[in-house]
Amino acid sequence: MRLQGYAVLDRDAVCGLASCDAAQLAALAPGWDDLALDTYLRDGGRYRRRRHACFVQDADALVQAPHRAHWQSQDYNALHGGMHRWFEPVADATLAQPAWAGLIRGFGKLLTQLRGQSRWYVEAHQFRIDTTDGIGRPTPEGAHRDGVDFVVVLLVDRVDVKGGETRVFEADGTQGQRFTLGQPWSALLLDDARVIHESTPIQPLAEAGHRDTLVLTYRAGAFQGED
Repeated sequence: MRLQGYAVLDRDAVCGLASCDAAQLAALAPGWDDLALDTYLRDGGRYRRRRHACFVQDADALVQAPHRAHWQSQDYNALHGGMHRWFEPVADATLAQPAWAGLIRGFGKLLTQLRGQSRWYVEAHQFRIDTTDGIGRPTPEGAHRDGVDFVVVLLVDRVDVKGGETRVFEADGTQGQRFTLGQPWSALLLDDARVIHESTPIQPLAEAGHRDTLVLTYRAGAFQGED
């Protein structure tokens, strides 16, 4: 992270950060089977389902914030920025899983070591990108930054799809890397000020497939739209 602005962690490393085992991470996965359709897609697509929740972390203390709209500036999201997007909240059964809080708290403590910032405003996004209509776009806005300090992208699962290649580029340079997250609960960490990122579209290998991710964003000072 310090050298390149991004890092990739395998599942064992994620388990260590979250103070949980692989079975506890796997217990989160059923929460992706009941996501609500994203009705804000400006390309008219029906390929994205999601839920959303917000938290404030201060050292070891993690408190869920009242449900709020997700907002991004058009400076960071030209396609969907400037809108208050109200997504369905993360289900209580998912929030109750020990690994859920463990993931948020564990990554927050790691990022505190990198930045020296102990209070984080965290947004958690459950995504399912499916191929029901033939193609699914994980990042319809293209290569972008999120307007936060750090982004964590965790692959929950890939089922009967090809594509979904991750691309990370220097925000102020020409260097970049391309790779595909394949191991469930592996993670990509991004310094949002230093790199831009995107994921390529997915296509089905069978009648239909999907790609599930958990995206955590960490921001100092306030949630986006509050400062």
